[in-house]
Amino acid sequence: MTAREAGLISCHFCHNLNRLPSGQLPSEQDKAELTCYVCGSVIHSRIPQSLSKTWALVIAAMILYIPANVLPIMTVVMWGDGRPDNIMSGVMSLLHADMWPLALIVFLASIVIPIAKLLTLLGLLISVHFRSTWRPRERTQLYRATEFIGRWSMIDIFVIGILVALVQFGNAATVTPGMGALSFAAVVILTMIAAHTFDPRLIWDAIEESPNV
Repeated sequence: MTAREAGLISCHFCHNLNRLPSGQLPSEQDKAELTCYVCGSVIHSRIPQSLSKTWALVIAAMILYIPANVLPIMTVVMWGDGRPDNIMSGVMSLLHADMWPLALIVFLASIVIPIAKLLTLLGLLISVHFRSTWRPRERTQLYRATEFIGRWSMIDIFVIGILVALVQFGNAATVTPGMGALSFAAVVILTMIAAHTFDPRLIWDAIEESPNV
């Protein structure tokens, strides 16, 4: 028996279990707006319009990821010689400047992690949309990993900020952030919000509703 079948809803803030009014159908429970009797927060059996919100955020993040990679994210000037760099060329500039640890961090945080997050959220949305019953436990763990990684997605923006501050102390090089960094920050924020608007319980709803399971 699931919590919804037992007439219980967990509060998203204090995690206290609240009992639903008796006699409500599962579809009514999803739309019902109740208040947690412990902390007073508004709670729902399922996040309202979870798929619509997450789809909108993911699509917006995918669109903004294009200028985030095309526009200059920073300008590294070494001994008076330099040019604006996007994410990939910025990684190469850091490598040429013998800053390979920073180059690795920027590459992982700016290329690998954002693409992985977008593809993961996109895959979860498609699977829920088509009511897939394939490996729900693994998909739930994948969602948890995506939500956890989202906490560290701004690390490259912080690296650029720290790099700008540190390099300004020297006379050999200067680093200036570009508009690509702003676009990338917007992508990170959108994907973080998308991870919170997606309701992983929808993965298991398809299992409960499937007559073959």
